[in-house]
Amino acid sequence: MRPSIRKKLTKLLDWRQRHIGSNTFMILVSVLVGIIAGLAASLLKSLTYQIAEYLQQLEWRDKYYFFIFSPAIGILLAIFYVKRFIRNDQFEPGLAPIIQTIGRRKIRTAFHNIYSQIITSALTVGFGGPPGLESPIVASGAAIGSNTGYYLRLNYREITLLLACGAAAGISAVFNSPIAGMIFALEIVLPEFTIPAFIPLLIASATSAVVARIFYNEQLFFLVTEGWEFESLLLYIVMGILLGTLSYYFISMNLRIRKYFSSLGSWQKKFALGGLLLGVLLFMFPSLYGEGYITIKEFLAGNYQVTVSNSLFDGFQDAEGVIIVYTLMIALVKMPAAGIAIGAGGNGGLFGPSLVTGGLLGFVFAFALNQTGWVDLTIQNFIVAGMAGSLSGIIRAPLTAIFLIAEITGGYILMVPLMIVSAISFFISRYLERFSIYTKELAEQGEPIGEGGDDRSILSMMKLRYLIERNFYVLPAESLLSEHKAEFIHSKRNIFPVVNEENQLQGILMLEDVLSYLFEQNKQDTRVTEVMKPVPGTLDIHDSVEIAIKKLDHKNVWMLPVTDQGRYIGFVSKSSVFGKYRALMLRQARRTM
Repeated sequence: MRPSIRKKLTKLLDWRQRHIGSNTFMILVSVLVGIIAGLAASLLKSLTYQIAEYLQQLEWRDKYYFFIFSPAIGILLAIFYVKRFIRNDQFEPGLAPIIQTIGRRKIRTAFHNIYSQIITSALTVGFGGPPGLESPIVASGAAIGSNTGYYLRLNYREITLLLACGAAAGISAVFNSPIAGMIFALEIVLPEFTIPAFIPLLIASATSAVVARIFYNEQLFFLVTEGWEFESLLLYIVMGILLGTLSYYFISMNLRIRKYFSSLGSWQKKFALGGLLLGVLLFMFPSLYGEGYITIKEFLAGNYQVTVSNSLFDGFQDAEGVIIVYTLMIALVKMPAAGIAIGAGGNGGLFGPSLVTGGLLGFVFAFALNQTGWVDLTIQNFIVAGMAGSLSGIIRAPLTAIFLIAEITGGYILMVPLMIVSAISFFISRYLERFSIYTKELAEQGEPIGEGGDDRSILSMMKLRYLIERNFYVLPAESLLSEHKAEFIHSKRNIFPVVNEENQLQGILMLEDVLSYLFEQNKQDTRVTEVMKPVPGTLDIHDSVEIAIKKLDHKNVWMLPVTDQGRYIGFVSKSSVFGKYRALMLRQARRTM
């Protein structure tokens, strides 16, 4: 920031502190964040749809073959943008970095996220990539909020609230759903809930919706229904169970895809593999092209042949069995396809694909049952309920799912089925997998994710690598005890790790076992290997703290050595674990006061 601008800003902030109270100022700033986030969302949708419309208008004989490879082109352009313009900073797609930022108590996200998330996601999705636009606009809105608070010199809690305001405004603007935007921020973004957060969140969310409506005054989905039948209640319960189970599959599959692409190393390998896989999937399932909302719109309008149209099974549009199986296959690969696009270097989110997947599964469920002749279900109702159930199970935001679907479809009359399917899917998914699709990888890395204050949540915030004690004297395996006499006498530790030339842990030596050898002349030439004891057990550097505690208890020892592929690193003791645990408990208590 230029000195002249900084000087003027300082004077303005000094005047504000004298004349405007903190609560009033937060409301004014939340309006500003809502306006900017609404403009950002409008810009993102405008860029994305203009790219998509331009490609659709191209006229040449083989243009449909181009669409198989166009998502790879969009991903490549996004990669080049990041490498050319974000060279000195890290670029991370998705909502996990936002959750990580709050968990680490950082006060600011990278400024470039305000615009880089918009540009890269517009290229990825505009060229036909299967991810959604929701996560990028949330990331952009969060960056708007956090950087606004940073430059206005607000404290950590106020900046965190503005970050959540930006996230809420992003969801509100992209879906035109202010209530769902506010609830989303409370469920996903904020580490803890406080009543005063309601007002700024609601104001930012409402302001963003108003700004976005000026540019896009259009409802995303149209639902025509006369209500839900009481006789279908049991089937909604069954569908909730199925969606919760499948949510576990999608969370696990997404994590495997992310890990695999991370292991590839160079961006060239990631792009080549991702582009090839996406091309194959799009050739087999053309409906994977783009966000997928068009397919859901067609289903809600009664066009149930849309998934097989212009596909390899175009000639089977009247075959109900083909429609059911083919649509089910699309539903099962939609989320993995979005994960592949992100892993290959594109930008986008899994929020939108979760909605589309749920809608497809809801259609398959109701349409297949209708073919049996036993029931006559309103298929549109199950499509809408499926969207809510999938979002609830995968994202772990049941209230957001209920109110978002009700707002974007106008389906408030289906509130009871939405509640039933969302709640059951949430509990089944959480039973099978504790963490959401956003927090699973963070939890495995030991990152703080702010999911409450119970014991397992506190343990998930602790990293084993930061608990390692390294001030142990290391003994070479082939050395003599007499060579280390001074170290034994002056050591403050009573345990010594023994390693070979490759630093591989061979055993441990206890001080009480050494003393008798040091003062007897005939034992001076005793080798370390003759006295050392086998290691009772080891901890791997990648183990979670929860696993470390279980191993310490199982072996009934106070400390265990930590290794990385067999190489000695240090020791972890119960003292270090309990000390860190107590510190985190005190920090959690201070944050809730």
